[in-house]
Amino acid sequence: MRSRIGVIAALGLAGFAVTAHAMDTWVLRTDLWQSPAFSTLHAQQDAKALHGDLDGDAMRGSVEGDTWTFESTDTQGRTSRFRLRLERDAIAGTADMPDPNDGTRRVTHAVTGWRVPDRTGGPRVWEYRPTSYSNTWDADRHPVLVVWPGDTIHTTTLDSGGVDENGVTRALFGNPQTGPFFVAGAAPGDTLVVHIRRLKLNRDYADSLDTIVGRALGASLAGQAGNLGKPVRWKLDRDKGLARPDGATGALGNYAVPVKPMLGGLAVAPGFGMPAISTGDTSRFGGNMDFNEVVEGNTVYLPVQQPGALLYFGDAHALQGDGETTQYALETSMDVTVTVDLIRGRTVSMPRVESPARIMVLGQAGSLDDALKAASTGTIQWLQQDYGLTLSQAAQVLGTAVHYTVANLAGRSVGVAASIDKALLPARRVGPP
Repeated sequence: MRSRIGVIAALGLAGFAVTAHAMDTWVLRTDLWQSPAFSTLHAQQDAKALHGDLDGDAMRGSVEGDTWTFESTDTQGRTSRFRLRLERDAIAGTADMPDPNDGTRRVTHAVTGWRVPDRTGGPRVWEYRPTSYSNTWDADRHPVLVVWPGDTIHTTTLDSGGVDENGVTRALFGNPQTGPFFVAGAAPGDTLVVHIRRLKLNRDYADSLDTIVGRALGASLAGQAGNLGKPVRWKLDRDKGLARPDGATGALGNYAVPVKPMLGGLAVAPGFGMPAISTGDTSRFGGNMDFNEVVEGNTVYLPVQQPGALLYFGDAHALQGDGETTQYALETSMDVTVTVDLIRGRTVSMPRVESPARIMVLGQAGSLDDALKAASTGTIQWLQQDYGLTLSQAAQVLGTAVHYTVANLAGRSVGVAASIDKALLPARRVGPP
């Protein structure tokens, strides 16, 4: 498995040193039988004494030279003992922990980690130029940048085939993502807030197909559709904000449609015990949602499941109809600006999107029935939690005001979005989500 020590150079943290008499934050990676578990350590050194917390559980220990020895007991009474050696802003050693299946037995696991740099000043704008991309949503991938709540990230994405704004292949096809971005302070049980400030087309073409996904194609047309699936190049008129099929003739000779740039992929890292997941897939952490309301001016809420959340995004589309019925939307690269924030101690059961006018919940599942149930359930939870509605009252609102759209038909899972006009709702009792 990959060691976190190597992240130090990538993050540009080499200039930081452990500060005596200050509370430092560390991300620890414990190798549990070749499966990584990540935790947050807050540690303060006073002379030869060490104290703080490990994922919220009190930690106490001692310091001898560059070695920390400490223990922490969780809420179930299980004590873990650590012996770690510091080297500038990296840390490595072992953890002596109880066997989860045999309380009389203890097991030693390897531990590595890195120190989260201290914040200097207030919110800032980060200019990040990607040098690598990810084809998985992965908790074990090194962060490309550490940011803080209130910070803004300006960066770029590739198209779904791995091609950049200059037409150069930079990554393997399959929705390569920019990131992950480590949001300092984010912990499991929080909600990551992603304000989409700007989505700007940065090249003059997009690629798609002339196909129709099987979920949207009736049996009467299946035979005729056998010759579909050919690539279609679209010209993007960035000045006029229009897209046209390149070389179209006949009935489509004058066809032009207004662009609506969006992010098809937006996710945090999946939770403990989950392997890396393909960027073609979705779950409650977000993923390849292909929801055409993930656009400039809207806000996305995702459940934090790992320290730092680890935010990924990519798979930009110049335009996509509901469901992405052509398998590929108008796939292109894009300049992206987002601002991140945190809601601490509150989580969401599935992705939420908010526009100036509407609240939206995205249900994602293996079938349209299950996705519809997830979207409805998530909407009811939002109405109960933030607007103070009873289940009966929420049912009445859904029956008169909900709108359903098919967000995604092209992936291994499907998506259904439920939305409600905020003007119809009572005053919000608590803040989002």
